[in-house]
Amino acid sequence: MATLLAAAVTSIGGAERPGQVEMAQAVESAIESGEHVAAQAGTGTGKSLAYLVPAIRHAVEKRATVVVSTATIALQRQLVDRDLPRLAETLGPLLGTELKFAILKGRRNYLCLHRVQTGVPEEDEGPSLFDPQQLSSLGRQVKRLNEWAEETATGDRDELVPGVSEQAWRQVAVTAKECLGAQRCPQGTECFAELARAEAGEAHIVVTNHALLAIDALEEFQVLPEHDVVIVDEAHELVDRVTSVATGDLSAAAVETAARRCGRLIEEITADRLKESAEGLGLLLEDMPAGRMDVLSPALGNTLAVVRDAAHACITALGPERKDSDPGDMAARKAARSSLEELHDTAVRTLEAFQPEMAQRFDVVWLEKPFVQEGRPKRPPSLHVAPIGVGGLLRTTLFEQRTAILTSATLTLGGSFEPLARQWGLPPLGESAPKDARTAAEGLAQTATEEGGESEVTWSGLDVGSPFDHPKAGILYVARHLPQPGRDGLADAYLTEITELIEAAGGRTLGLFSSMRAARQATDELKDHLSHPLLCQGDDSTSLLVKQFAEDERTCLFGTLSLWQGVDVPGPSLQLVIMDRIPFPRPDDPVSSARSRAVAARGGNGFMAVAATHAALLLAQGAGRLLRSMDDRGVVAVLDPRLATARYGGFLKNSLPPFWATTDPDIVRGALRRLDSAAAGPS
Repeated sequence: MATLLAAAVTSIGGAERPGQVEMAQAVESAIESGEHVAAQAGTGTGKSLAYLVPAIRHAVEKRATVVVSTATIALQRQLVDRDLPRLAETLGPLLGTELKFAILKGRRNYLCLHRVQTGVPEEDEGPSLFDPQQLSSLGRQVKRLNEWAEETATGDRDELVPGVSEQAWRQVAVTAKECLGAQRCPQGTECFAELARAEAGEAHIVVTNHALLAIDALEEFQVLPEHDVVIVDEAHELVDRVTSVATGDLSAAAVETAARRCGRLIEEITADRLKESAEGLGLLLEDMPAGRMDVLSPALGNTLAVVRDAAHACITALGPERKDSDPGDMAARKAARSSLEELHDTAVRTLEAFQPEMAQRFDVVWLEKPFVQEGRPKRPPSLHVAPIGVGGLLRTTLFEQRTAILTSATLTLGGSFEPLARQWGLPPLGESAPKDARTAAEGLAQTATEEGGESEVTWSGLDVGSPFDHPKAGILYVARHLPQPGRDGLADAYLTEITELIEAAGGRTLGLFSSMRAARQATDELKDHLSHPLLCQGDDSTSLLVKQFAEDERTCLFGTLSLWQGVDVPGPSLQLVIMDRIPFPRPDDPVSSARSRAVAARGGNGFMAVAATHAALLLAQGAGRLLRSMDDRGVVAVLDPRLATARYGGFLKNSLPPFWATTDPDIVRGALRRLDSAAAGPS
């Protein structure tokens, strides 16, 4: 293995690092023993090679498939376009075989040739809710998609640059449940999704995403090829991605779509019952307040029961699938059945969510009412039902079925793996951990145990450190002198602090804000007063803004959530990261508040287990934007004084890289001026 790793590092022109070797050995040991491992590896460690090399060796020797799951398209592309081709060229001869790798996504990510040729079913189009300009834009995008269908080799949506709207993509793609199947579809032999699955079935390494990993676990049918090892990179995102996939949605528009889809296939009176239930649901949701629901009102309970029963009646009226139908009729029936079954199952799940006592519930239900824009709702109100925890699900479908390696630059919170491990459903390690980290894990451990029962799952945690000398390369500055952040936007003192820091740094600033409202306020109020260009997320595509920010050293970029985790800008363009406040989840966030209450009901500390853990993870990710190469230097400035004064501040700081810390603004501004002078070079 050491020989293979050395060859791999040489192939990419890199240098072997002690942390990389240690991680590769741990991954190899986990694969051989079957014991799961959580490996934290800082930026610059070379963790992708550290897990790919032992994974490739295992796949070749055992003639098996290893699945690598990521959270972002950027990492998928890095693995498939850069790392794996080089490794195939280098390691293939050493292992005596041609190394095969593939990328696999959910079916809706691939263009459907049958849908392109036959068009969208008429009943899907519905009454127009768009003005002529929007319809014209949609038409242009669909025309472009049809032209792209003639030239693409993969049909992969992510390869279409620039992209198209979700509404346009729906015109040329189908879900797995809507698909006719390769045997029945006239385009089955050319199907992009089927070709991708066939390629994955022959591969040693299959790269996928957390969403498809969750679908493979949740659905009764197999999505991924048979595999005995799964590597979860960007594992800090796993819980949120699995929760998203496991969330059901219900709206009047969804009911109307299902009614239209089956309208021409069954008796009109049966379809009309479903259409009428959509009207009743829509009227009721309009009158209900948004937010989490702890009690099912009689009116909503009756309305959901009507939707459920009407959907069931339509499913019964459709009857079994007709294998002798022509493809057009079959596609219409598959689309109708898919919509009806999803509708029925979500209504049932929503009704059942309220049946257990509050402390024993596994799902949370809430109503979302999007803001009104230009005098009309952006989207109609919709009900959502989501799992309060996914630990039990992950344990039974992932950790009890195959060997898992979970890795990220951020896995230890408060100095321990325990908080995230509890969310994944892994059992306690039984090792000593800092008090706050134990507090953040205890209630979650009880919750996961109740969800999934006892288990023999074993795992270990490994932190291989970082090649960066954090205390010498970076400063953590906490603006202790500022007032606590309020609810009415950024105070003048915060805007003044931001201005002074940016001017000292000579621009070169990434501003990470807890909300888009705060980012926009700071941009609007500072743009005309700063000496340096200022960009704000939303002014253009995020990728173009980040590119512009990286290319112009004096430019500043402000934004919110995706920038906290998605920016990789080494060099003098980024020497100051500003975070406006500790990024706790919103108090009215339905899933977070339900999780916090569930932990408290089991005797744990809901705030530490949910809100503080969420904030610690984002703070660590945000701070990780600063040092991206060995020559980088700079400052992470947290304007929220609670990081220095609150009891939970120690837990949050122990989740951050070990920068040299100060609360003295003069020291920080002096350091930023020196960095700016050094980056600018001789005058």
